[in-house]
Amino acid sequence: MSQCDTRSPLAQSPQLPRSRDGEPVFPEPWAAEAFAMTVHLHERGLFSWTEWAEALSGELHKPGRADDGSDYFDCWVAALSSILVDRGVADAATIAALQRSWQRAAEATPHGKPITLDNDPQR
Repeated sequence: MSQCDTRSPLAQSPQLPRSRDGEPVFPEPWAAEAFAMTVHLHERGLFSWTEWAEALSGELHKPGRADDGSDYFDCWVAALSSILVDRGVADAATIAALQRSWQRAAEATPHGKPITLDNDPQR
């Protein structure tokens, strides 16, 4: 897992996976990137701490979530996507299309190579 040192209040998000030292840890690079994007947008004033906590909590408490917390960052991305749609920054269809494109790119990328949208065979 990779580690991120940040002073953002988002680092206090509920159920955020942590190292023994209490620092946030991420299972994959995309999770760290989602965290960093969220911190950046929060610091830019797109949403308040309270709005973020409510959005994330709503996702974390939806039925069907993993009992072991392994889908924590899936919830994180869903919460961020919801805020982006609610604020008119992006629309749900665009976000869904990008998610599908990233998935196709990941599946088409040879092991050990960087995953980029250029690897999506449908792009």
